[in-house]
Amino acid sequence: MRLFAAVVPSAGAVAELREAVAAAPQGHGLRWTGEAGWHFTLAFMGEVADPLLPELHARLGRAAARTAPFPLRLRGAGHFGRRALWIGAAGGLDALRLLAERADAAARRAGVPMEQHRRYTPHLTLARARHDHADLRPSLDALAGFEGTAWQVDALRLVRSSLPVSGVPGEQPRYEVVGEWPLTGH
Repeated sequence: MRLFAAVVPSAGAVAELREAVAAAPQGHGLRWTGEAGWHFTLAFMGEVADPLLPELHARLGRAAARTAPFPLRLRGAGHFGRRALWIGAAGGLDALRLLAERADAAARRAGVPMEQHRRYTPHLTLARARHDHADLRPSLDALAGFEGTAWQVDALRLVRSSLPVSGVPGEQPRYEVVGEWPLTGH
């Protein structure tokens, strides 16, 4: 199954972002993510073989147990080239990066072949370009000053991602939480 470790914003943070996105120009050539897909990916694992799951769950549980809850808020907007528009984060960024490193290490130690390790850049993807001529600028400018209310990150989640298969234009990936561990900071 296709998996990633994630932090999911609180319902209040999602509501604030929903309002900001609704007020922003939607831009031409952008495919917007649905609210169900709003998350901070900590470690993308790709296809994980079923025999690795028990060890992965155990190791992610240990990573969560070693991490104390921390404050986070959605803040600002950015982009990756001309391909993706995202919302950033502020607050407990050091704790978020540490949790990302721990999730990545947990997957590696469980035997999941991970891609090359890169410095973690906290972002929540809002839209992807449909083509190279997509104009991110109006949406980016409108969301650049976004400042959400802080919430407490208190759980690490393992999420299953099912890619669209119907071929229907605009179909979104489906996400299902298959594991969740409280951050307890022991």
